[in-house]
Amino acid sequence: MTRADGIAELILGVDVGTSAVKVVAFAPGSSWRCSAQRDLEVVSPEPGHQVQDPDALLVALAETLAEVVQACGPAEVIGLSIAAAMHGLVALDAERRPLTPLITWADTRAADEAVELHRSGRAADLQRLTGTPVHPMSPLTKLLWFARRAPSAAAAARWWVGLKDLVLHWLTGELVTELSSASGTGLLDLASGSWSTTALDLVGVDPDRFPHVLPTTAVLPLAPQAAAQVGLRAGTPVVVGAADGPLANVGTGALSPGVVGLSLGTSAAARTVIHRPDLSRLEGTAGLFCYAITDDLWVTGGALSNGGSVGRWASATLVDPRTGRTEGFDDDAVIELARQAPPGSEGLIMLPFLLNERAPLWGPDLHGAFIGLRAHHGRAHLARAAVEGVCLQVAALVDRVNAVTPVRSVRATGGVFGSGLWGPILAACLGRPLHVVDGIDGTARGAAALGLLALGRADDIVEAIRSLGVDPESPLAAEPVDPAVATAYAELATSVGPLIDALGRSTP
Repeated sequence: MTRADGIAELILGVDVGTSAVKVVAFAPGSSWRCSAQRDLEVVSPEPGHQVQDPDALLVALAETLAEVVQACGPAEVIGLSIAAAMHGLVALDAERRPLTPLITWADTRAADEAVELHRSGRAADLQRLTGTPVHPMSPLTKLLWFARRAPSAAAAARWWVGLKDLVLHWLTGELVTELSSASGTGLLDLASGSWSTTALDLVGVDPDRFPHVLPTTAVLPLAPQAAAQVGLRAGTPVVVGAADGPLANVGTGALSPGVVGLSLGTSAAARTVIHRPDLSRLEGTAGLFCYAITDDLWVTGGALSNGGSVGRWASATLVDPRTGRTEGFDDDAVIELARQAPPGSEGLIMLPFLLNERAPLWGPDLHGAFIGLRAHHGRAHLARAAVEGVCLQVAALVDRVNAVTPVRSVRATGGVFGSGLWGPILAACLGRPLHVVDGIDGTARGAAALGLLALGRADDIVEAIRSLGVDPESPLAAEPVDPAVATAYAELATSVGPLIDALGRSTP
């Protein structure tokens, strides 16, 4: 990590995701930056449960911030701006101490509650009201689960909060949330910007048990205790920021009509920017959402539960342990394994539904499968089919967004693009130009840009992101595509839909 010698001012983009905490220091107007990361553990104490330890998460945040601050040397940190993963839920007591683990977006315990809302017809009405599809991921269905399956735990909760709210409370001492994260809960009335009485009546929770909703550009002072732990001065501005997905659009410069911002990490999402929460766009699109970036900048799109996590599953399952790996997965090793198989995996298709899937289909009961398995298929074919299966689903998701608003190109961010394999496969599947913009730092850069806007260092979000090295209007090199490979994937894609339908009919 290079010290910021000769740089006067820095802004920190803080990206608290599902699999890692990442902090990046940016120097506006300069290409200099430095970053640090701590991996996070997600545990499954019983089937369907995917949870994290809130205290361990905050320790990782403190360590990562302290490492970057130390590297900044004498440069002034003008502020921190926060991105965080969406859809998490944790109960707090009256002293704001966790009563439950952080229940992540990947937790599927509320699948029955989600199915019931769809069968009753209420899901479509709730989506029109809140902009959030009804799915086990959402805090709305999680709260229904608590009310029905764990009523004593629900009764003990003084507060219900999300991941962003935990982070802001640790940094500032204030228990608040912001518009972007709140818009992904399934509990916010997008028309009024306040907690929905319809949704809260459904889950049986009073509105005073949720944090106050601030604009994403609101600024709070860094609390003395947190400041001492990370090496910053107390009172340093903390921009409350937005959710990680919408901020990936900012960080990649996917802010123009016809441009989709794609983030591909543990999960995946494709979003395009709109200028007001136009829920009429979601009519007939059960898997699509509408979330905020700022009061007057929103995104609509869809999310996949199964993204880079499928690659990690393939690594943990397929990589030969004789390679000497010491962790549960080896990303480089599984990519090298996948390279040994040809495009199309010689007829092997993976339907990568290891977790309850969201868009482009709504299938909480749909299971994953390998289709077309023959004796000549080996571990390399299985590994490549896993990557291809995710990329085909991402392409189908972009097609779904295209049905709402025409898509001419895709700007992408995510750690998987550092492999050199995900990008070319995805580009061949999309049928549109794919521009990978800074494979790992896009969300943190989006947070930093929103921070510059909030602190008055930019007149608009486009000026802010340009000062951090990304021009939404500049041409970018597209991932190369072999036409023959693109044709093969297009033919492969035509068979995936019928296979999914057949799998759904056969699922008990």
